Amino acid sequence: MTEYDDIIVGRAGRIGTLTFNRPEKGNTLRPQTLAEVCCGLDELIADPEVRAIVLAATGKHFCAGADFSFLDELTRMPASDIKAQIYAHFQGAAKRLYTCSKPTLALVQGAAVTVGCELALACDFRIVAETAFFQESWIKLGIMPPLGGLFLLPRLAGLGRASQMVLLGQAVKAVEAERIGLAGEVVPVDMLAGRGAAFAEELAAIAPLAYASVKEALHRGLETSMEAEWSANLLNQALLLGTEDFREGLDAVKAKRAPVFGAR
Repeated sequence: MTEYDDIIVGRAGRIGTLTFNRPEKGNTLRPQTLAEVCCGLDELIADPEVRAIVLAATGKHFCAGADFSFLDELTRMPASDIKAQIYAHFQGAAKRLYTCSKPTLALVQGAAVTVGCELALACDFRIVAETAFFQESWIKLGIMPPLGGLFLLPRLAGLGRASQMVLLGQAVKAVEAERIGLAGEVVPVDMLAGRGAAFAEELAAIAPLAYASVKEALHRGLETSMEAEWSANLLNQALLLGTEDFREGLDAVKAKRAPVFGAR
């Protein structure tokens, strides 16, 4: 694994982890951090032994947003440079998480603000500590969410609650986040890592080719019609029925045992 300054990348068995590691700064993100996140995700995605990816953080907060020194720097940068920063690193990290064919899980404690909120939303699943809160407070700075939140929040939480978050900058605490669909589960903060590890193992056990196909179809379904989905999914299902994973799943069901999937 490559050595990084702002993050920690590791692997334990089938689980890859990418951990924000600037706790003294509330894990606020700067271009260097996001460049490292992109490289770290590329590393985990390319590793054939990694079957699920966990996004986590050290310290009190998951991510308290963008680093203020970077925000100050943005006021002096031309629009072309700002666009390059956002697309290359900030949006690049969100895209990697959202399009990753492997399961992705965010473990959120404390603040998940602006960039941190959007990166958590880009993951497939979110388990949060009781201390967690999500906040899209970009509008309080006179700017807008650029990393996918404007697309995902209305679909996860409904237009009304999404509007309150992005137009008013309202925070959503852990219990409400679970109620409206931003979080799948709320646990005590001291149980977050353990519950996350257990859930990641569940994700790693899922047939990888089927997972990738279903995830892609879910995302595509947010933008297409039912007719298009019937056509696309018929082809994908036909391909999956010819895989070793399907044969293993069928054998396991008939034998009443747990399947052991693996991309072949």
